[in-house]
Amino acid sequence: MKMITRILLLIFLPSVIARDLCKDGKDGYKVRLSIKTALGDEAYEWNESEMFLFRSSLAFAMRKYTQRETFDISNILVCNETKRVSFVFVVTSPNDSTKLIPKDHVASAVRQHKHRINSAFLLSDGTLEFVGIPPTLAAPITYSTQPWLIVFGVVIGAVAVGIVSLLMSTMTRRRRAADKGVDSGQEEEQMEGIVKGNGTSLTRLESKDGVYNQAFSNDERFTKL
Repeated sequence: MKMITRILLLIFLPSVIARDLCKDGKDGYKVRLSIKTALGDEAYEWNESEMFLFRSSLAFAMRKYTQRETFDISNILVCNETKRVSFVFVVTSPNDSTKLIPKDHVASAVRQHKHRINSAFLLSDGTLEFVGIPPTLAAPITYSTQPWLIVFGVVIGAVAVGIVSLLMSTMTRRRRAADKGVDSGQEEEQMEGIVKGNGTSLTRLESKDGVYNQAFSNDERFTKL
């Protein structure tokens, strides 16, 4: 009989000691949930199943944080529950249920995985509050390419396009000017050929007195009576 009593004490005494530590509140964290505020008419009822989910979420966060120790829901002890959905929890060591995990380790685990805990209950940092554990800001967005490299590439591309456009426009203007010069020379040659073909020089056409054409002169011999 004494042996059975000792065995029962070894089984239940650690959990009793841990629960007493939880009730003190000094080594635990208080949690407040505002389900109706967050979900309104779609708010769900807080019950044992929801508490099981909470303890499972905390065990998951502790496993991910330590990456070595295997935490279970039995390591997440809850006490001081109220109807307004608030309670205190502590985390015990997987190797020794009478030993509590330091509060700073628990806080770090909660901060790293707060978004996963929030999503499990459809809540946010404002409606699922770990008193004494400020929420972690969202991780900054990382880019495979630095933004300044993208801006630099865009500026260099614009400058290159502008230089090419300027060169093309300059070449186009020069080509047009050359084409106009050739056309003007051809026109002058054609005009000179036409004038010479008529038997009259261009210089004589440009003289002030003009050209004297005897065919159209008045012959006094035929006009006088």
